Amino acid sequence: MQKDDYREAYWWLNDNTPYDARVMAWWDYGYQITGIGNRTTIADGNTWNHEHIALLGRCLTSPEKKAHNLIKHLADYVLLWTGGGGDDLAKSPHMARFCNSVYNDICPNDPTCSHFGFYNRQLDPTPMMAESLLYKMSVFHQRPNVKVDEKLFSLVYQSKYGKVRIYKVNGVNTESKKWTADPNNRKCDAPGSWHCSGQ
Repeated sequence: MQKDDYREAYWWLNDNTPYDARVMAWWDYGYQITGIGNRTTIADGNTWNHEHIALLGRCLTSPEKKAHNLIKHLADYVLLWTGGGGDDLAKSPHMARFCNSVYNDICPNDPTCSHFGFYNRQLDPTPMMAESLLYKMSVFHQRPNVKVDEKLFSLVYQSKYGKVRIYKVNGVNTESKKWTADPNNRKCDAPGSWHCSGQ
């Protein structure tokens, strides 16, 4: 069953990644990554910080090298929903608009990010979409001449029906990872509070 693709992907995370692995994905899948995959996610349905989710959008919609320069400080893996329907490519214009609401250099003077999308139903990408990490990761090995720089990201898992892809982030910044893991660097409302705004 295609629906099992999602569950199998989260089980794969649990069985094949280090316990301290951090997984970047669009916030919709955060609870599933944590609850089934038993891994830390960058955002979930309880992420209230608008800028935090906008940063996810920036990472996914930016060109590959620029995205890697951000992601290597935040995550060890990137998980995408692929394979059509309500996948991440379908959601991507929303990601870009969300991101643009905080980082106005993404789509200058274009609040709806109309330059980030597709020309037609055949999913021929605009130049901005074609350069994005999200597009490259989603259609790698499916469309000719679309490649992911394997020095930056390695495809380590694709579900049976192609609904989920997981990439390993190469060159993770270990200093950043150590810093974020240190409880002394958390800025919480109160000791032990679930709400920690971070730094």
